[in-house]
Amino acid sequence: MTPCTYILCVAMFGQIPTDPIDTSGIGIFEKLDTQIPMDLEFTDENENTVTLGEYFGGDKPVVLTLVYYTCPGICNALLNGFASTLGDMRWTAGEEFEIVTVSIDPTESPALAEGKKESYIELYGRSQAADGWHFLVGDQDNITKLAEAVGFGYRYEEGTGLYTHAATLMICTPDGRLSRYLTDVVFEPATLQLALTEAADGTIGTPVERFLLRWCYTYDATSGTYVVAARKVMSIGGAVVVLLTVAGLGFLWRRELRTKRHKTVLTGPQT
Repeated sequence: MTPCTYILCVAMFGQIPTDPIDTSGIGIFEKLDTQIPMDLEFTDENENTVTLGEYFGGDKPVVLTLVYYTCPGICNALLNGFASTLGDMRWTAGEEFEIVTVSIDPTESPALAEGKKESYIELYGRSQAADGWHFLVGDQDNITKLAEAVGFGYRYEEGTGLYTHAATLMICTPDGRLSRYLTDVVFEPATLQLALTEAADGTIGTPVERFLLRWCYTYDATSGTYVVAARKVMSIGGAVVVLLTVAGLGFLWRRELRTKRHKTVLTGPQT
């Protein structure tokens, strides 16, 4: 049983069930580089009708999360872990990136979304992030279209009144393409920041972060983190050694040349 399935089972049943459950069609089916439909309409926490396109189109990457606000388990674990990671990051939502959280439950209201937003902004600990973290609700048609577009497989369970689903952060480019999935409920700040830098295609982030992402790290889909790219690091190390050697030889050559010139000045030309 995978960690995601474990959390999913606890959320549904309060314990690990002895009988196998049907998880067909449920999970995260990655659709990297897929364009998110920008014309889908939702309602934000202030009861304004919005389209997804309103959160894209600038120079900021976007973190998209699909949850539901009355979820008794995995959604809270995801958002709690996410908010904790955000608090440890140098970047702030609304300044370097945006967050869009969408409910998969069509019965949930803007008032519920507002309450959820207030609690997570407080947990985040940065009041200025309120303008950059958006909580949306919508009708079933738009929810279904969004979930299918991003590969978020879920199912409503008639018997329990709960939704069976997995947990993920979807990192999107500023123009609304899926760049990376971080599938977990606990995230490393460095992993999230590198994923956002990657999604932004170098338009934000310090030169050092862009250098590390391009030359020193690569994304490991198995672990869901960025790991040191050994070959790249070895290549850089080899190049640095060569440059240092050349520089050292050049320094010795110039010093020897200066010494010879100095002796010539002191002794005069030889006959």
